[in-house]
Order: sequence, then structure tokens, then C-alpha cells
Amino acid sequence: MQFTTKIPVQKSTFPIDYDSKVMLLGSCFAENMGKKFDYFKFQATTNPFGIIFNAVSLEKLIRRAVENRTFTENDIFFHNDLWHCYEVHSELSNLDKDAFLESLNDIIRSTNKQLNESTHIIITLGTSWVYRNIETNEIVANCHKVLQKQFTKELLSIHQTEESLQSIISLIHSVNPNCNFIFTVSPVRHIKDGFAENTLSKAHLIAAIHKTITNHPSPITYFPAYEIMMDELRDYRFYAEDMLHPSQTAIDYIWIQFFENYISESVFGLMKEICSIQKGLQHRPFNPNTESHQKFVLTLEEKMKRINERLPTIQF
Repeated sequence: MQFTTKIPVQKSTFPIDYDSKVMLLGSCFAENMGKKFDYFKFQATTNPFGIIFNAVSLEKLIRRAVENRTFTENDIFFHNDLWHCYEVHSELSNLDKDAFLESLNDIIRSTNKQLNESTHIIITLGTSWVYRNIETNEIVANCHKVLQKQFTKELLSIHQTEESLQSIISLIHSVNPNCNFIFTVSPVRHIKDGFAENTLSKAHLIAAIHKTITNHPSPITYFPAYEIMMDELRDYRFYAEDMLHPSQTAIDYIWIQFFENYISESVFGLMKEICSIQKGLQHRPFNPNTESHQKFVLTLEEKMKRINERLPTIQF
């Protein structure tokens, strides 16, 4: 008897291995996936500018990074005791103006390098709803708790999101023509926009991604994280307490669907070894001074050393 609808996932023709350089960009689901890549010690960078939910704001940052265009005083503002930038997430905001600009421009330089070297870029879109700053007429990535009356709220059309996605691909391919793209839609529901409005927003994202894939000559794939959550895991047991975000069980399940289809089978054995080491590192003994625990630590260190000798990029 079948108790769920199995969502088919297309096997990647350009799988990820330990030589791959992966960049994950976008919504908080990109962060969930990024943590998995970190756990298994892949060469991966996640959201250098913080969580970005919409395609227009992502395009703006990628353009800035590809062109190596630094932030200036005109791009930042002071509010609630902190310096902020409408292009990046609040987690980067800073008490010190000069330190803030310096850190933003350090990120521009490192992101430029990563975009030039990445083999895979995974982009997770969260919403089509955006806020436009009335004063500048610019779509912002984050409102930083500035008064609502300073923004208008609008829904990006399918065409607007598609245009931004096409620009992102073109910008990155201009410096890195062999980079592979994986698009996905975040399974997190943005209910603050309204139930029907959230469905409309996700529908715009899915339509825009599929139009982009259809119209682009290079191989771009769609990983159905949203569909797995909505259909295969259609039960509130798979949600966190807020009933909006996937639970850790759901995140783990979606990750398994991803790695079985997007990660090279040649590294499954190594991933298993790394998982065993990670579990060992998380182990907290009752009596750390016992001979058996000291032996356990030495064995663990030996395992880490052997992996590091095989792949110097892996550091525990």
C-alpha cells in the first residue's frame, strides 16, 4: 500500500563531487542545504550576503560581484543604532560605518572570486512579493525594520523574475562559461502575505524558472524541493512548530532526494566516512579521562588524518 505521492527527481548529468565548488544563494532553504554541504565537508559557500528571497535582489548582488563594483557611503544608511544596506540581509548590519563598508566590500571581492571558480550554483527562490523603496524606486532585499510607509509592496510578474534569472545566468557565464545551475523553490510558506497570495507567489516563481530552463541553451536543472514538501511530505508532522517551515526530518528527507540525484555516487563512501567522523566529534563522553575514550579519540584523529591526506580541502 502506498501512503505518499513519490515526486520523480531527474538525475543530474553534472553531479557534484569533492572537487566541485558549490555556491548556494537565496532563501532560508538555501541555508538548510548549505548546512548539509558543510556537514559533509564539500567545498561550498552559502549566502555571503545573507538570506535573499527574491530574484531581482539576487540579480543586483550578482551583477555587483561580477563587475567587482564596491559599496559606497551612498549605498548605506543609519537606522536604530546600526548601519544597514538595502541590498543585503540585516545579519550583516554593523555599529561601525567604516567596518560595515569594509566587510561588505570584502564580501564583494570574495564572491567575485567564487563566482569565477564555481562549478555549480544552486539558487533557491523564496517569494515573488517584494518591497520597493518609494524614495529611490528600488526593490530592496530587506526593509531593516524601516517604517512600512516608506515602501510599496508589489508582486513580481513571471516575466520580471524570468528576466532576472536570465541576467544572473548571463552575468555568471560571462566570467565562468562552464558553471552549472540548479534552481529550486523554497518549501517555506510565506503566510504573512496571505494564503492565496503565497500560492500565487510560488506559482510565479515556478513558472519563471521553467520558462528560463526552456529558453536557455545550456543545461539548467530544477530540483523539486517545493513539490516534495507539498506532495510527498503532505502532513503537518513534517513541519516545524510554526507550521510554515519544514521540520528537521523534512529537511533531511529533501536532502536525501537531492544527494541521491545530484551528488556523484563515486563519493557516497567518503560521505559515509565523514558522517561517521562527524558523529564521533559530536559525542560527549561521561568520563573523558578513561582509557577507552582516549583510544576512541586517537582512532577518530587517525580517520581525520587519512581523509585529509587524500583530500587536503577537507578540514575538520
